[in-house]
Amino acid sequence: MPERPIRLLGDPVLKTRSEPIGEIDARVRGLVDDLVDSVKLPGRAGVAASQIGVNLRAFSYNIDGDIGYILNPVIVELSGEPELVDEGCLSVPGLWYPTKRYPFARVTGTDLDGEPIEVAGSGLMAQALQHETDHLDGLLYLDRLDKENRRAAMKEVRESDWF
Repeated sequence: MPERPIRLLGDPVLKTRSEPIGEIDARVRGLVDDLVDSVKLPGRAGVAASQIGVNLRAFSYNIDGDIGYILNPVIVELSGEPELVDEGCLSVPGLWYPTKRYPFARVTGTDLDGEPIEVAGSGLMAQALQHETDHLDGLLYLDRLDKENRRAAMKEVRESDWF
């Protein structure tokens, strides 16, 4: 299946908490195919279902060539001292702002066979796991910025050609 267009800031699906996936049917399998195809494009570390307009708890990731997905992800561990890391988002193109993230994250969920899986990592993987899970909770990284950076980011958004 082809990659799907990315929804941009202002689309209500991005601010909506995603619904848990129940039965794994052809629709869910197609969603995973679309998520994996969408994350394979250059410069993409993760794509949440909400970013392609689907209000279900699933995301794909692509970190250093490790491509995968997880259904119904739950962050079960965050460790280390939160640090500011430059972060961007496909749904807010062209903006990069320092965002507080934990240096290690562990997420559990299921695969397409309904089997439990775990994805964990540090650095960019930890950042992606936190970022994509935020999407499923209706949060954008802009929501985590300090007041000054959020004000600057929103000004930049309003002046962008895509908003």
